[in-house]
Amino acid sequence: MNFLTNDRSGLKTFFEGVLDPFPDTYVTSVEKGAVMKGDHNLNPASFPSEAVSFKPAAVLVPIVMREEAPSVILTRRASHLKKHAGQISFPGGRAEEEDGSVVQTALRESEEEISLDPSLVEVVGALSTYVTVTHYSVVPVVGFVEPDFDLTPEEGEVAEIFEVPLQFLLDRSNHQKHSGFHNGIERFWYAMPYNDYYIWGATAGMIKDLSERVHST
Repeated sequence: MNFLTNDRSGLKTFFEGVLDPFPDTYVTSVEKGAVMKGDHNLNPASFPSEAVSFKPAAVLVPIVMREEAPSVILTRRASHLKKHAGQISFPGGRAEEEDGSVVQTALRESEEEISLDPSLVEVVGALSTYVTVTHYSVVPVVGFVEPDFDLTPEEGEVAEIFEVPLQFLLDRSNHQKHSGFHNGIERFWYAMPYNDYYIWGATAGMIKDLSERVHST
């Protein structure tokens, strides 16, 4: 992956060619015959029914243009949270009525969670909407971030902010499939362990989507 340099212009051109345009609306329900990315991809029995109503959300996939090589900002969620405590995630969250677009949701949530100034982010496109087993419909917004930032975790939601080399995340040899039992049923998920960080679930699924797009060119 020799294209993974700090050449912002070249990287932007490449990603614009593999990413989707930003959707005008969120996926809020399953249409008959729909093909969707989500937790169900490895667990077909959990494919959501047409009766499910999804909660709209967006995350930012923040690619930092470091001089040595691009990296990606990730967060570790606070341990006291009732849902997904301690898990690794992209900054982002549920859409609010005042948000005018998926991009505004991703940027607003990122500013609230990690104090990332929206003016430092150049959004370039979106990945496929990812639906979760908890019935969230998440749009991953990909953006380039200027490295001149001072991030602060929002203590109520974020325990830690860290970066992972983009090349590591896109390298298919680092993508694993793990499994475990929940309520007596075996479930599968993607995982990309990095040092002491266990990147898995929806976050890993979104990264895999990006990796597949990169390697399909």
